[in-house]
Amino acid sequence: MRAVAILAMCGTLAACAGVTNEGGIANYDALRKATADCEAKGGELKLQNGGDPEVISDFSCKRK
Repeated sequence: MRAVAILAMCGTLAACAGVTNEGGIANYDALRKATADCEAKGGELKLQNGGDPEVISDFSCKRK
């Protein structure tokens, strides 16, 4: 029973992790998640040249 609950919780978390920031707003939570994901890949989150710092899609992960 406990294993089923754990698996259900993992499935819920995985579903949440796959959801993107549909509004595209670079708020604190979106930037924190993007930074953590980028650092896990060995990169650094940077604002693209001429990018809007309020739009999450204007950031990209660059290798260090």
